[in-house]
Amino acid sequence: MNEALWALGRGTGIVALVMFTITLVLGIATHSGRSLGLGRFGIADVHRTAALTGVGLIAVHVGSLLFDPFAQLRLVDLVFPFLGAYRPFWLGLGTLAVDLLAVVTVVSLLRHRVGPRVFRAVHWLTYVLWPVALIHALGNGTDAGTVWMTGVAVTCFAAVTAAVFWRLLPSYGERGRTRNPRKIVR
Repeated sequence: MNEALWALGRGTGIVALVMFTITLVLGIATHSGRSLGLGRFGIADVHRTAALTGVGLIAVHVGSLLFDPFAQLRLVDLVFPFLGAYRPFWLGLGTLAVDLLAVVTVVSLLRHRVGPRVFRAVHWLTYVLWPVALIHALGNGTDAGTVWMTGVAVTCFAAVTAAVFWRLLPSYGERGRTRNPRKIVR
């Protein structure tokens, strides 16, 4: 049973990283106005679904490792970072990522109640959340040194880096939007 919990914890953590990578890249694409073949609302739906799937995977990740005796997680480790018995720094980064994820998730679910300014301000935390989660995976994950995990991490990093650089381009705000000037008939 312990090996099953360990494998479940590892697998859900890695897939959650991939889902949050997709979420971040699609969030940037949604804001640009580009359809990427799905239409703006389609991209927003996939963005939201990937995010909620990632949240569910993190719940399973944390829950399975909480019951795994090898991981040595305690309830306090789920809330307060850097107190863990096993690799406290790397585990602390995971705890920090979960704390940030909880804030972003709650505010996102209450988007219509908190208003667009609060939603946007809190949503910017994803730019902190994602790299903290990636570093946690590379530092605490037992698969960190494997070729396949390195490939996953490099692919995720490349996708997010490309999307962020695309967002920082001066022409970003004009991408994907076409102007339809009105013809004035006199």
